[in-house]
Amino acid sequence: MRIAAIEVSHWHSLYDAAYLRVLSALPDVELVGLHDRDAAVEKPMGLNAGEVSEIADKVVARNAFVALAFPQRYSPFVARARRMLADGAFGPLSHLYFRLNRPTSARYPAWDSPWMLDPAEAGGGCLRNLGAHVLDMFLHLTGDEATVTGAQLSHHALGQRVEDFASVLLRSASGVLGVVELGNTVPYAGSDSEWKIAGRDAILVHYHDDTMRLITTRGEEVFAARPAEALYSTAVRDIVDHWRRGEPPPVRVHDCLRVVRLIDQAYDLTPRT
Repeated sequence: MRIAAIEVSHWHSLYDAAYLRVLSALPDVELVGLHDRDAAVEKPMGLNAGEVSEIADKVVARNAFVALAFPQRYSPFVARARRMLADGAFGPLSHLYFRLNRPTSARYPAWDSPWMLDPAEAGGGCLRNLGAHVLDMFLHLTGDEATVTGAQLSHHALGQRVEDFASVLLRSASGVLGVVELGNTVPYAGSDSEWKIAGRDAILVHYHDDTMRLITTRGEEVFAARPAEALYSTAVRDIVDHWRRGEPPPVRVHDCLRVVRLIDQAYDLTPRT
């Protein structure tokens, strides 16, 4: 398979997720300089939902294979939560909580992406960048549309033009509530994160140290939940495998569009400075 790398100014090309390094390590894959209609693209795909919608319309019109990597869909937490949902183990859902706090945004200039600190070029800060991951998990696990009911932003910790922390409140069409916290304020090269899905009969929590906690009427159980490999590697491999089999992308542009619409709703509820 020959794969072209185009418009690779995003830091994920060589740093952090390092898509190009992942692709070059796959068997029977050659990176080349030309491309056709099929592609894997980086979220959020545009500065707002209007731009992403235009891209989505073109993808449909051309019947193109255009995939996105939402790696948290491949996490042990999501796998366990979906099995429990299928078994009815949660009972009626109550709420989901997601916190994703990453290192200081100073990492972007170090990763050759200083444009990430310019709201005009990046479309925002941690809400625009990190929000896609956890808002997609909310939609993916509830299987429902959602609306943003409240949001707030802060620039206080880092003093950049883009926000360094955001909190967002969600409500699904069926009444499940969501709380999302996003930030770039971790003081080391690590993460402060927590995922939670709670229902009448069970609560499942995942922590950034790759442990999970299951709470039921029988008590509490804590167990290791480390993925077999880096989640971005799993996501890229799955995209390539779907393309090879002639199947639709595992995550489509319209999945990203749903997420970007929620991000826009959150920004609309907060003053932009």
